[in-house]
Amino acid sequence: MARWLKQRRVTPGSQRGFTLIELMIVVAIIGILAAIAIPLYANVQARARVAKAQADARSINAAVSLYQAHMGNVPPSLGALTAAQTNSLGQTAGPFLASVPSTPAGWSTPYAYTPNTANDTWSVSATGDGVTVLLP
Repeated sequence: MARWLKQRRVTPGSQRGFTLIELMIVVAIIGILAAIAIPLYANVQARARVAKAQADARSINAAVSLYQAHMGNVPPSLGALTAAQTNSLGQTAGPFLASVPSTPAGWSTPYAYTPNTANDTWSVSATGDGVTVLLP
């Protein structure tokens, strides 16, 4: 029995497990990595919303351009892009957009379409995340 007790005795070189210092160092490293990663993740989300707004504005811009080529003038509103249109020659085309895109999550104002019928120009804009996306 005494021999068994001697074999089970823990010596400094044969410890199993982690010390409190080692665990605290690991927790500190994880905290530092989290402090770096969380703001970067938030920045990526904001950039993704701006990229979506830019892509939507480009697709609206392309649809208005197609409408203008077919009809000979700019549409009066974005709603005109979602229906088939017949020009003065009796040719039907459209819809130029399946639906008017919604703004990115968190953006409170919808896409603004401003036609200028005097010289057949237009602009498409959206505002959110402290950024304004504007296409002529």
